[in-house]
Amino acid sequence: MDITEFNINLDIAKEAAKDSGKLLLKNKKELNKSLKSNNKDTKLIADLKAENLIKEIIVKKSKYPILAEESGKSVEDLGDTFWVIDPLDGTANYSRGIPMCCVSIGLVKNMKPLLGVVYDFNNKDMYVGNSLTKISTLNNNKIIVSDFKKKSDGVLVTGLPVNSDYSNTSLEKIIYDMQSWKKIRMIGSAAMASCYIASGKAEMYKEKGVYLWDILAGAAIVESAGGIADISNIRENFQVDVVFSNSHIKD
Repeated sequence: MDITEFNINLDIAKEAAKDSGKLLLKNKKELNKSLKSNNKDTKLIADLKAENLIKEIIVKKSKYPILAEESGKSVEDLGDTFWVIDPLDGTANYSRGIPMCCVSIGLVKNMKPLLGVVYDFNNKDMYVGNSLTKISTLNNNKIIVSDFKKKSDGVLVTGLPVNSDYSNTSLEKIIYDMQSWKKIRMIGSAAMASCYIASGKAEMYKEKGVYLWDILAGAAIVESAGGIADISNIRENFQVDVVFSNSHIKD
């Protein structure tokens, strides 16, 4: 992919993120209705409508296939380069009026993030990561990771995804890890957590069993901001384990 095509795709991602964010904000009363819910997960009409709008824009302007949270793969063989979409990351927050949610759109090649756009529509904040320039921005202003070097000075962002093990043993391991850090935050949006690492608001985001669409765009933003985005244990259903850091603090 040459620089011209890269920039075209980046503009497509920005357009799709902004337009879907506007939809989610403007039509919240209509869209904030449950499609299904279980004891740990919530799906709204908002998820579906936002995803349809994003896909409509991408299909019209880009040649690459799509992996989306709600509809899955647009073709059976995604190839080496494809879009990864989370139309509403932080659905439970959105449904309850907690302004900690966003649209997340990334492009990946050989499972390495090429570009990422995360639109925090509540605050009209657009985070962008560009693997060519190695620059990340927030509303067109450059952002970089923090320079904290010790966990005892740092902030860890984490969470418990839908399919988490809530047993005492599993939770005790998480708590043990938390004790090394100065502060802990659980904000309910993996994409926003990634952006907080990239912009120096926190030092590490880690979570097991999140989905690729939750974190792919954020990975591009973290890496382009000077951090490390480690994505491992990729399952067939696109669940992954992640550790995103400012690169100074190791897991």
